[in-house]
This record gives sequence, C-alpha cells and structure tokens, in this order.
Amino acid sequence: MMTTSHSLAIPLTPVTPGRWTTVAGAEWSNPGGGLWGGYAIGLCVRVLEAEPEAIGEPLSLTLTYAAGLPAGALDIRTRRLRQGGSVGVWEVELLPAGSDQVGVHAVVTMARRPKTPDFAFASMPAAPDPESLPSPEMSGMAMHYGASAFERRTLEGFPPQAGGDSRSLAWVRSRRGDLDKALLGMITDNSAPRAMYALGPGVMTTTLSLTAYLHATVEELAEVGDDFILVECEGRVGGGGASDERSSYWRRDGKLLATSEQLAWYREARRASPE
Repeated sequence: MMTTSHSLAIPLTPVTPGRWTTVAGAEWSNPGGGLWGGYAIGLCVRVLEAEPEAIGEPLSLTLTYAAGLPAGALDIRTRRLRQGGSVGVWEVELLPAGSDQVGVHAVVTMARRPKTPDFAFASMPAAPDPESLPSPEMSGMAMHYGASAFERRTLEGFPPQAGGDSRSLAWVRSRRGDLDKALLGMITDNSAPRAMYALGPGVMTTTLSLTAYLHATVEELAEVGDDFILVECEGRVGGGGASDERSSYWRRDGKLLATSEQLAWYREARRASPE
C-alpha cells in the first residue's frame, strides 16, 4: 500500500477485501450527464493507493469506458492480477452502486521505482511563462468537471475550430492543491477532443479508451507543488466514428512527467430540421 497525503479528497469506504464504495459529487459530471472521464482515472489511482495489498506507485493505466457512470454512490472492485518483485498488475472496475453493469474498467500497473540512469529523447516545446498569459474568466457552469480541478492558460489551439491543425498547447495547474499521481492522471483527460479540430465544436464525442503513462515518480511530482505544467496535445487521424489523440505533460524545467494515448468515438451533431 502506498501512503501519501492527498490534496484531492475522494472518500473511500472499504466493504470487504477488494470491494469499496464512494460517492461522486455532481461537480464531476459532464454537461451532457455522466461522470467526467478524468474523475474515473483519479478514483482508480486513489483506490489502489488505499489498497493494502498493492505495492509501489501507479506507473500506467489503461481505462475502457464501457458505459456512462452517474454521479452519486459508486461501487468499486479491485483485483490483483499478478505481483512480481518490482511490478504488479491490478484490475479496477467502477459501477453504479448496486449494479452489475461495469461503467469503467481499468488495468493499472503498479511499480517500485528503482534508481536507474536517466535519459530523454523528447524535448519540451518552447512556451512563454504561464504568468504572462491571461487567466480565463470562469462561469459557474465552467467550474464543473475538469475545470473544477484545473486552471488552464491556453497558448494555442483553444477554443477548438475546424481546420488543418489539431495541435494545442496549454499551461495547466491544479485547483485542488499540490500535483500528485491522481491529479496528474486526471489531467490526461482534460483536453478538448481532437475531432473538434477537424469538424468544429458541434461534434458529439465520447472517450472509448485512454492509456496514461505516469513517468514521473512521486518525488518528482512533489517538486511541482501547485505550479503549472505544460500540456501538448495533437490528433493524427479520424474515420468510421473513431479518432485518436496523444499528449505530453511537462514540468516547467523540461522534465517529461507523463504521456497519454486516447481513442474517442465521434459523430456530427444532428442539425435541427427547418420548420
């Protein structure tokens, strides 16, 4: 079990071994209903941090969003698939309370992080200091779901518009205290869907699967504190209802903290028939 002090409070009640409950507040719901996908990522991290049999820290997560989860009471199932000397693999399932219908399924790799020589081939894109960018005006509605957890100061590519470039660049920082594994994971589902950059903001989209690689150790994240990190996101292709995106997450000093890959389902919004 990993012991940390959490800036993001997600209450967890143990029921039996491998069974937990929580209550997701309405502030984590998307405008169209259903819980924001980033909340599920944070919940998976938090439950394994509380799991007494889990060893190490979350290193990677692959989530499949099988069905929408409502705000309110949730059941959580955890199961260890394998434990080696340094690496363990866990399964996490999130369900509406009292239901057998899995809403989100996750496979999480937990690891003891050894001391090894560092290397890096990727480099952080050039960006002005976040303090030089305007702080966005936030309405009450905008403070729901991801915006309730993170402040964004966008350099380019927002709001999304139809065109030939899917790239966006933004500084993001936590509104919930110092950055940790759960909050870093949640940031990986905090960018606009890339289909909007091809078809415009009216497109309907939902995440099918998301994989986050949390390269930074707990100690490296602690050095971020409540500072901004730089998020670089781009899409590559879309068709037949599916589109992809990939993202990188950088500490201000150029340290790559995380990368992610996402597959989304999309369709053009139905236009109202003229009367």
